Amino acid sequence: MKRVAIPVTNGQLSEYFEQCDYYEIFHIGSENTQIEKMENPHGGDITKLPEWVAGIGITDIITYKIDKHIINLFTSYRINLFVGIPVNSPHNLIKDYMNGKLISDQKIINEIISAE
Repeated sequence: MKRVAIPVTNGQLSEYFEQCDYYEIFHIGSENTQIEKMENPHGGDITKLPEWVAGIGITDIITYKIDKHIINLFTSYRINLFVGIPVNSPHNLIKDYMNGKLISDQKIINEIISAE
């Protein structure tokens, strides 16, 4: 089973993974997909997000941008990151994910990595 987290603000993909109203968690099984909404639990400490995400079994994250200081923490938990994904509704994004159409944007990744 895949578990995919999408940060949501105003019903759309949030600009930053760590700054959102809530996360939509998609539980993708062989028969169906279930959706769960979870509040943003980190309380301002973004370094706790990777452990929380791994602890609830997230396998993949879809985001536009993410703080470069926590990227390695996510990858150390073997969580796949889709970065630079254009803002859209979570349902459209998960549909693209399931159809293999999500591709990280290298320009956005380079911008994140080179940011001071």
